Amino acid sequence: MSDLPPKIVMASGNAGKLREISRLLDGLGIVVIAQSELGVDDAEETGTTFAENSLIKARHAAAATGMPAIADDSGLAVDALDGAPGVYSARYSGRDASDDKNIDKLLVALRGIAGPARSAAFHCVATFVMPGQSAPLLAEGEWRGSILTARQGDGGFGYDPVFLDPRSGRSAAELTAEEKNERSHRGKALKGLVKLIDQHFS
Repeated sequence: MSDLPPKIVMASGNAGKLREISRLLDGLGIVVIAQSELGVDDAEETGTTFAENSLIKARHAAAATGMPAIADDSGLAVDALDGAPGVYSARYSGRDASDDKNIDKLLVALRGIAGPARSAAFHCVATFVMPGQSAPLLAEGEWRGSILTARQGDGGFGYDPVFLDPRSGRSAAELTAEEKNERSHRGKALKGLVKLIDQHFS
């Protein structure tokens, strides 16, 4: 691990994501810096898949800072909604979207749908790029569960309060940070990405 870059820019200004990623990289001697701290604006997410958007964001941050960059793109796919909100998860409720508005819209969309039909999964693609290099490293993660009928818990962010983790019987917002990193889509994708980075620099 000593060959890993000492600093990596995170292509996000989302405090929740930064905390999760910093925790996962803790102990590796890597300092994670949010792109917002370096004056880098968010990239325009024009991709139609999580992989495309993750790569767009990572390349944007690497080009703007000259530093290695990690990005992730993730979202919630609800089976009864044909995979929606999907890549539009963060802006599901429109231009002025917020976590609460997105959750409200999702609960309305699932009104009248019960039991196993409320199945869903979080998906994540994490990407690492070196500035000036075209070959990225990508890893994926999935976290299957179902959508609750009302919010539970006050931790996490995004759709966590209405996503039921079947292993614990609790919402993602009721899990500890360690529990969430162990089983979440982002935790799985980033752990996979760290392994790929380690192999790449070994």
